[in-house]
Formats: sequence, C-alpha cells, structure tokens
Amino acid sequence: MLAVRGGLSSGRRDFLRVGGLGLGGLSLADLLEFKVRASESGISLKDKAVVFLFMHGGPPQTETFDPKMDAPDNVRSQVGEVKTSIPGISYGSTLRRLASHAEKITVVRSFTTGNGNHDIKPIVGNTSRGANLGSLYSRVAGPNRNDTGMPTNVALFPRAVVPASQERNTNFGKFVSTGSLGQSYAPFVPGGDGNLQRDMVLSVPQGRLSDRKGLLNSVDNLKRRVDQSGVLDGMTGFQEQAFDTIMGGVADAFDISAEDPKIIERYDTSPLIPYSSIRRVWNNHKNYRDHVNSLGKLMLMARRLVERGCGFVTVTTNFVWDFHADKNNATVTEGMQYVGRPFDHAVSAFIEDIHNRGLQDKVLLVCCGEMGRTPKLNNRGGRDHWGKLAPLMLSGGGFNHGQVIGESTRDGGEPNSDPVTMNNLLGTVMNTLMNVGEVRLMENIPRKVKSLITDSEPIKNLS
Repeated sequence: MLAVRGGLSSGRRDFLRVGGLGLGGLSLADLLEFKVRASESGISLKDKAVVFLFMHGGPPQTETFDPKMDAPDNVRSQVGEVKTSIPGISYGSTLRRLASHAEKITVVRSFTTGNGNHDIKPIVGNTSRGANLGSLYSRVAGPNRNDTGMPTNVALFPRAVVPASQERNTNFGKFVSTGSLGQSYAPFVPGGDGNLQRDMVLSVPQGRLSDRKGLLNSVDNLKRRVDQSGVLDGMTGFQEQAFDTIMGGVADAFDISAEDPKIIERYDTSPLIPYSSIRRVWNNHKNYRDHVNSLGKLMLMARRLVERGCGFVTVTTNFVWDFHADKNNATVTEGMQYVGRPFDHAVSAFIEDIHNRGLQDKVLLVCCGEMGRTPKLNNRGGRDHWGKLAPLMLSGGGFNHGQVIGESTRDGGEPNSDPVTMNNLLGTVMNTLMNVGEVRLMENIPRKVKSLITDSEPIKNLS
C-alpha cells in the first residue's frame, strides 16, 4: 500500500507526505508541531471515541424508534412495531435485532434538527460552523495519534469497502469540510477520491525502495537533514512511527479482510437483499444497492479504527433515507426493507461487537439524519421532509442506556417535552471525547473553536 513519487526535497521543507492521513503537503516541521500539540493536549482528551452513523436523507421517526401505533392509520408506523427488551417500549418492526438490544440503547424522541432541508447538518453545518465534528476533535487532538500515526478523524463511504460503489453525492454538503480550521484537520477518506493506496505517499527516490532496509535508510537520511536544519533537536521515535505508519501499522486497520471471517459474516449486510429484488422503478435503486452491500462492512471498519486509536469516525452510505414515494424514492413500507433492514443488522452487529470486546464504555455510537419525516403519509404512501422532529439513537460511550429520553406529540410531529437540539448533540459528542474544562485553558486553540467545544450543553438525562 505504498505509492512512490519523486524524491526528497532539500532544506527545511523536506517532508514525509502521508496525504490521506491528513498530512498531505505539510512540512515535517508542521508534522512535529502537531505531535507536540497532541502531547500538550493529552490531559484534555478522554480515552474515548465516537462513531457517527449519518442516516442521509432523513429517516422516519415512526418507522424507526417511535411507532405511534395508537395514532390514525395515515400516521402510525407503516411497518408495524416490535416489542423491545424494555417493557412498554417498541420500535418499528424493521428494527427487530436492535429491539432485542434496547437495554444497550438510548432513543431520543424529542430530537429536532431545526429544519427539513436536505443537507448534512448533524455532521457539518451551522452548529459546527461548517466543520466536520471530527475536525473539531482533531483541532485539539492533532490529525494523527502520536504513537501510531493513526488518523484521529476518518470518514467512511461505500467505496472504502466496496470499490464498485457509486461516487458519493456532494450536492447536499461535503463531509470533509473543515470550516475555518484548515485542511490539515479534514477527515481521512479511504477509497474513492481518498484512496488509501494513493494517499499514503513516502517522498523518497524510487531506487531507495528496493527493500525495507532501503526505506529505513531514507527515513534516517530525512531525520539527519531535519536535525541539520535545526527544525527540532532529536526526534526520538519518529523513525519508528513513520516506518510503522507507512509499512502497515495503520493500513492494517483499514483492511477488513484481516478480520476473523466469522466476524465479517456477522457484520455483512450484502446477503440480506439481493440487488435483483430491489425494484428498478426507483431511480435510487443503485443507492439502495450500495447501502445494502456496504453498510455492515463500513461498521466493521469503524470498529477496527476506533479500537486502534481513531477518535472520530463518520459513517454514511449514499443517499437512501428519503421516502417521498416519487420517481426517485420508494414508499415508506418498501424503502424500510431496503434501508432499515441493513441498518438494523449492521448497527446490531456493531453494538454486540463493542460489548463483546469490552469497548462499550469507550465507544459512543450516534445514529441520526438531517431531519425526520412528515407525521402524515402523502397520497403515494411516502413521507416528506420534516424538520420539527427526527429520530436519534445512541449506544455505548459509558452512558447508562436502556431508556427513552423525551416524548413526541401524539402524531409524532413535534417534541412534547423539552426538545433536544443540534447544540445538545454537539455538546454530548464533545463532552464524550474531551475534558472541556481543560480545553478552555488551552492557549493554542482559537477562542471560536473553544466556544464550539465547551459552550454546548450535553443531552439532559444521558449519564
């Protein structure tokens, strides 16, 4: 997994380029500055990680976690309900496996995203000032882990695990946006335009890569040149970090084929719905295909990454959680088969896996979209855009789960209790990852970034 380009430049701008790891084009001095910053901010960081599964398109609240089966026919869940492991609580019937894990899950039934626009606002939006939430984290943690080189912020799309998937749609927003933070904090994107093989580049002459010894010599030479330039006196551990990062230490985390085949099988959603059974009358049929084929593998890769030190992972498939029942999107009933069943399988496998590995206190899983769906069906059997209420699910992170926070009105259209807002979600994520009181004292973090991290209130009753 090593592409070779050019040779070593001279002077202070000699650099080791690991482009896909958020370091492309940085000087070695910049890299080392990040290492120092990460060391200084260690006290601010908790030994936790967040996997944010973005349900792009706007999932329906009634067909997921708030069925409303006592409401009128055109309001209640069109897929019925299933009892959960918590007495008196039910989910939409497509989420049968998740229902059996309800004691490990918190559902928020009073979550509102503020508007019914198709965008990616829970991940990148006004609340985060145009930056990916993971980029805010990286601004404090540094783009890469000090000891392994693992990226602190990664975004996973279908091409990371199924190269034949369509290219992701950027019409509704760019997941790799960093706002005013700078591209050094952008998520690492394996696959597609963030191809791991292409992005991991060691800038040394072709002739020096005949064997690993040659590579070590090249890194040694780079170290000596930096020493001579006076950028930093002594780089203990740098050679080993650079070598391990490029020659497989980090790359292995992105290789799900290295996983136990039985675990791969547990996650894999591709056998659930053959492509031939997805009706082609919907223009979105290829997105449904990519969702089915990739979601389980993406969640497995996310687990491998956070287990190895990545702090924030964005996961999303191509645009599928849209239920207008128009020429593009299926009805709610049919669409939840294509979308909800793989979601149920993949998320359940992830929850089971983090508990089996003892990671339930370390890894917080967040699942939501940019909005919910209208309380009433349209005349085609679909649901349209709705910004007043949306489903939100959380698991892990060391919180006490097995609960429902908030409630909605009888028609599932608005919060009937204190609304949980995007700011509350941001506050929950940041307080999970960081000691925000320590962040306030960090002199090398801009005030505007600090305020985003420290001033948002976490979700009440999630403890």
